Amino acid sequence: MINTDKVTLKEKIGYGFGDAASSMFWKLFGMYLMFFYTDVFGMEAKVVGTMFLVTRIWDSIFDPIIGVIADRTETKWGKFRPFILFLAIPFAVIGIFTFYTPEFGTTGKIVYAYVAYSLMMMVYSAINVPYASLLGVISSNPKERNVLSTFRMVFAYIGSFVTLLLFMPMVNYFSNGSKIISDQQYGWLMAVVIIAIACAILFFFCFAFTKERVKPMKEAQTPLKDDLRDLFRNKPWWILLGAGVSALIFNSIRDGATIYYFKYFIDEENFGTISLLNIPFVLSGLYLALGQAANIIGVILAAPVSNRIGKRYTYMGAMLIATVLSIVFYWLGKDSLVLIFTLQVLISICAGSIFPLLWSMYADCADYSELKTGNRATGLIFSSSSMSQKLGWALGTALTGWLLGYFGFQANQAQSAETINGIKMFLSFLPAVGTVLSVVFIYFYPLTEKKLEEITTELNKKREGQF
Repeated sequence: MINTDKVTLKEKIGYGFGDAASSMFWKLFGMYLMFFYTDVFGMEAKVVGTMFLVTRIWDSIFDPIIGVIADRTETKWGKFRPFILFLAIPFAVIGIFTFYTPEFGTTGKIVYAYVAYSLMMMVYSAINVPYASLLGVISSNPKERNVLSTFRMVFAYIGSFVTLLLFMPMVNYFSNGSKIISDQQYGWLMAVVIIAIACAILFFFCFAFTKERVKPMKEAQTPLKDDLRDLFRNKPWWILLGAGVSALIFNSIRDGATIYYFKYFIDEENFGTISLLNIPFVLSGLYLALGQAANIIGVILAAPVSNRIGKRYTYMGAMLIATVLSIVFYWLGKDSLVLIFTLQVLISICAGSIFPLLWSMYADCADYSELKTGNRATGLIFSSSSMSQKLGWALGTALTGWLLGYFGFQANQAQSAETINGIKMFLSFLPAVGTVLSVVFIYFYPLTEKKLEEITTELNKKREGQF
C-alpha cells in the first residue's frame, strides 16, 4: 500500500541532515585518515593501505547483513528510521576512538588501528545502510526520488565542506599550532570530538523529520535465500555495483592523496596561511573545501540535466569530462595554483553530479526487482550501494598506501623525484582509470526513463489491486 502524502520541504531537509552527518566523518576518513595514520599516529603507509583493504572488505560483506536485518525490522517508527535513532551516539563515540592515539608500540598501534577502524566501519554501515534505504520508502515517484537524492547530496557536500574548511583550523587551535606530535595528536582528537557531536545531533533531526510511506506488495517476509537469489539476478544492480566501485576508486585516490600532494609537491608551508574571517587556512584545506562547494553545484545540476537527457547520459558525460581533466592535472607545475584550483572545481562538479544519480538508480533497482519477483528487498539492494562505496574506497586507499610505499615515500621527510612523480599521478592518471571503468559499466545500464515509467505504472496497478 502507498501513502501518497506529499513529501514536504521539511522532510527533504531532514533527509538531507542524515547524509550531512555521515559525510562529515566519511570525508575525514577519505581525506585525512591515511595522513593521520602515517604522519600523526606513526604507521607505515603500506601497512595502512593493507589495513584499509582488509577492514573494508569485511565491512563490505557486513553491509548486506545490515540490509537483510533492516528489511526484516518492524517497529512503530518503520523499518529503517530506528537504526538512525539508536545508533547516532555509538556512531559519534566510535568515531572519536578512531582518531585516538594510545601510547602503544608498533604492534600495539597496528592492532588498535585495526580494531577501532573496523568497529567504526561496522557502525557506519549499521546506520548508513538503513539511512540510504529510507530513500526507497519515502516516495515511490522516480522524479521525487531525484529531488530527495539532490537534497541528500547537497547536504552531504555542505557537511563535507564545513568539515574540510574548519577541521585543520580546529586541529591547529587545539594543538596551539605546535609541531610536537603529542600536541598534534591532542588537536586531532578534540577536533574530531566537535565533529562527532554535530553528527549525532544531525542524525536525531533526520529521524524526527522523516517518515516511511512505501509498503511492499507482499507483507509476509520472504526467506533470505529468495532475497539473495533475486538480488543476484538483478542485472541493473550488478551494473551499478561496478560503476559505484569504479567511481569511488576515482574519488578515494584523489581525496586520499591530496594532503600528500600539497605537503610534499606544492610545499604549502612556503605559502603560509590564508586568513578568511580571521580564521587561518592552509592551501590543502581550501582546495578540499572548494572541491566540496563545487560538488554541490554538480548535485544541483544533476536533477534538471538528468530529467532532460536521462540519468545514464548525464552520468557518462560527467565521467568522460572528469577523465580528460584529471589527465591534464599531471602536467601542472607547483606554481600553477590558479589552474590547480580551477581543475579541482571542474572535476568536482562532474564528481558531484554522479552520486545523486547513483542513489536514485538504486531506488529504481528496487522497483525493478519488485516488479520482476514480487519481492521488495529495499534494504538489501541499498546495502549494495554502501558495499560498492566501501569496496571502492578500500581499493582506492589500499592502492594509495601500497603505491606510496612503492614510490619510496617516507613520512615527514623530503621526497625523491620518483616519489613526487608518483604523488602527481595520484591526482591525474590513476583516478582517470576509475572514471573510464565507471563509464564502461553505466553504458550497459538498461533502466531508461521510459522503462521506469512503465515499471512505476505497473507497480501502482498491482499495489492498488491488492489493497
